[in-house]
Amino acid sequence: MFRKMVLLTLGLAITLTACGSPNVQNEALTHIRLPMGYIPNIQYAPFYVAAEKGYFKEAGIEIEFDYAFETDGVALVGAGELPFAVVSGEQVLLARAQGLPVTYVAAWYQQYPVSVVAKSELGVIVPQDLKGRKIGLPGLFGASYIGLRALLAAGKLTEADVTLDAIGFNQVELMAAGQQDIVVGYAANEPIQLRAQGIAVTELRVADYAQLAANGILASEKVIAENPELVRAFVGSFLKGLKDTVANPDEAFELSKSHIPNFSELDEGVQREVLAVSIEQWQAERLGYSDPAAWENMQNVLLDMGLLSDKMDLSKAFTNEFIP
Repeated sequence: MFRKMVLLTLGLAITLTACGSPNVQNEALTHIRLPMGYIPNIQYAPFYVAAEKGYFKEAGIEIEFDYAFETDGVALVGAGELPFAVVSGEQVLLARAQGLPVTYVAAWYQQYPVSVVAKSELGVIVPQDLKGRKIGLPGLFGASYIGLRALLAAGKLTEADVTLDAIGFNQVELMAAGQQDIVVGYAANEPIQLRAQGIAVTELRVADYAQLAANGILASEKVIAENPELVRAFVGSFLKGLKDTVANPDEAFELSKSHIPNFSELDEGVQREVLAVSIEQWQAERLGYSDPAAWENMQNVLLDMGLLSDKMDLSKAFTNEFIP
């Protein structure tokens, strides 16, 4: 459910964020504006739990959630104007390819969250079943496009084997109206929303066919070098919220409500299922850990797509240094 674009824009209005030292009692809290990349949503429960339970404050951090486009966050972190942002794995590699000094410091999603969703009567069960089909997706950018390309590759298909239809972020509405039969979306969104409307669908999850670096915490090389304790404090606070959310979804659900405008107007059953599916994608033996193989695979997908021209030193793109 994260809105993403491949092009990174540096010409942005910037609000500076202090990078002071955390964990010092009686000192002013370090204010951190965190670009989230999407609108307020139950999928951000780990962050909301960490805020509501005071984990950020205990670490000396005053958190502000900023629901802007993901690439805005990438650009601001790359420019050293913000210390952190929530981003997807491909954005890290694309940013570094443009010379932006950014590093992924904690994995939130262990599974790439993108799915291809098809009306059940089409019989789309495996990636090979997509051959010759028209597929609606937000556009030829971002995680949906990259996830689709990875899924096609898993089925020994290329983009030439399908017809891509750029439809914006209207997958559910257009499918419900009968204008699309197959769309690309997120496992914790479109298939749940469609089934809630009584539309039978099958789902091809990218994570079932490809292990790719997914959503997590991006940091600037500047803050890592100058204030590693802030990075450790921020990541630690988030991981406490993540651990609590995985362990007690009902509590996390209640704590998240105040962060989501008009939550009372939403279908509670759908929201609970969104959270449950999201938790499936977050779980790991070691929360926050980045698997090097996932980054290798992501790099190979981007090279195949022509979005990267050369292999890069992945040891600078991500680190597990700040993971307990």
